[in-house]
Amino acid sequence: MNEPGFAATAEPPYYAVIFTSQRTDVDDGYDAMATRMVELAARQPGFLGVESTRSPSGFGITVSYWTSLASIANWRNHAEHRLAQAEGLSRWYSHFATRVTRVERAYSRP
Repeated sequence: MNEPGFAATAEPPYYAVIFTSQRTDVDDGYDAMATRMVELAARQPGFLGVESTRSPSGFGITVSYWTSLASIANWRNHAEHRLAQAEGLSRWYSHFATRVTRVERAYSRP
């Protein structure tokens, strides 16, 4: 059983999309959109899980895990996700970076 907040992933190799962001002071609809994106991503083929945290200063890190680069590309290009990305650029983030990496090894301890 996984600890709350930790994603349940498959055996490597798999992929991680690391999204780091700095929030603006605009909250209008952000929490609802973030919740919707996690719900929608979870229904996409190849989705393995997500982990996310945000500091009081607004700096956040979200890591989503995927089975393949094709799954990541499909999610990146999903129509509703594209709308959320545009909202993020125009209202919710003053800066962000996205990185994609292949996970070759993974281990954890209770």
